[in-house]
Amino acid sequence: MLRREPDPASSLIPGSTSSSSPTTQSAHPWAGLIAAARRFGRRRRGPITVVASLATAAVLVILLGGRRDQFVAALSAASAWVLAATVLLQIVALVARSEAWHLTIGAAGGTVDRRVLYRASSMQVLGGVVNGQLGVAARIAALRRSSPAVSPQLPTLVAAEFPILAVEAVLAALASFTLVAPLDLPWWLPLLGVALVGAVSAGLRHLAVRKGRELWSGLAVLRSLNGGSRVVGFVLVAVFAQILRNWLLLRAVGVDASVFDATAVLIAVVTLGQLPVGPSVGAAAAVLILGSLGVAAAAAAGVLMTVTGTVGGLCFAAWAGGDRLWSAGRQAALRRARARRTHTPTRGDTSKT
Repeated sequence: MLRREPDPASSLIPGSTSSSSPTTQSAHPWAGLIAAARRFGRRRRGPITVVASLATAAVLVILLGGRRDQFVAALSAASAWVLAATVLLQIVALVARSEAWHLTIGAAGGTVDRRVLYRASSMQVLGGVVNGQLGVAARIAALRRSSPAVSPQLPTLVAAEFPILAVEAVLAALASFTLVAPLDLPWWLPLLGVALVGAVSAGLRHLAVRKGRELWSGLAVLRSLNGGSRVVGFVLVAVFAQILRNWLLLRAVGVDASVFDATAVLIAVVTLGQLPVGPSVGAAAAVLILGSLGVAAAAAAGVLMTVTGTVGGLCFAAWAGGDRLWSAGRQAALRRARARRTHTPTRGDTSKT
């Protein structure tokens, strides 16, 4: 009786029994679980966000149990001019970050008009209320939909976010010492973070000099000292505006917070914003960092951060919507004017009756 040899080609067919050996499967025992978790997260992103948001809100309600009067008093302590100033600072931060994005897109070869790009950037406000990553995806999709002919390809647009994120990561790493005391972290952890972020930034700079791939084109702004410094400058304006906004609100509700405390809250907000915690991220971050100074006041400051940030974002989005309508009306008027000029007869063209 002849022994049947296994077909070598069958090992290349997905789903075949010989496609993976027991040795390979045992070498990565968690690979299947991680892949399944990722698939579940992509398919159930909406329900996960709702559940996580409700869970975060429930934890905050429990922490505020018996402190309702203190919470209401802290909310009412913020004056109108402080709220107006923080809304304005949020708008400044959004405009500065949009200008940084305009620089990275232009360096990547895009010829998108600044006003069109600002309108697309305003879409991040709506998506960012739910999740920070969703906000970035929303503005990239809006730009591709509004200006597909003059905007770079999707890989380039995604890579164009990296220089901005790299600058923000470097700033966060340099300021991560502000988290040591509130979170009782080891003193050497910020040094490790600075080294890690520095290595990643150097890697991005190395990839920026490569050419021939759309993905590396998004890093083109890092090839010039002038372009890179301008991006850093606009990101610094956006970050400092957010820190000042946090500091004003913390002081307004009665929290004896320093600029370093406001910086730590901002880092916590950005970090927790990557999780599906929803609109509760501001209060959760403030309580996590400054809860020892008063849970009610810290939660009130976090709520005001979310409210004023959302109002500022909606003002930016309202301008974008109004500018879109104005541009559409102007283009329609120009088309009507061209049509009238085309159909209006000249003096020598009138026919005799």
